[in-house]
Amino acid sequence: MMATVQTILRGATVAVTSCAAMMGLAGNPAHARVFIGIGVPFYGPRYYPPPIYYPPPVYYPPPPVYYAPPPAVYAPPQTYSPVPPPGGGRQTCYAGPNVCPMDRPTVTGASCYCLGYGGVRVWGHAN
Repeated sequence: MMATVQTILRGATVAVTSCAAMMGLAGNPAHARVFIGIGVPFYGPRYYPPPIYYPPPVYYPPPPVYYAPPPAVYAPPQTYSPVPPPGGGRQTCYAGPNVCPMDRPTVTGASCYCLGYGGVRVWGHAN
């Protein structure tokens, strides 16, 4: 009975040690580092790709604004009047220091008035 227990224990020990050895070999590998000598590990040059560049969004300008043309407005036809007489064609009233145009034609030398200061009538004569 003793031999069988020793055989079972020996087989279990061999199995456990072989499993432990296999686990040790299948573990994570160590990272390789180069020691420069001042206590700073050197990992070697690394390549960093450029950042991803996205072009700006496309901007389409709004369409141009078209305004309706203004309505066609024509100037009224020119009316022709007789040629005014010399002197401008209008009579004036000379009422002292006031000189004003007359609204109705009268005979030259007839009496007329101009409105003075404060709306007072100032009498004079027409030319």
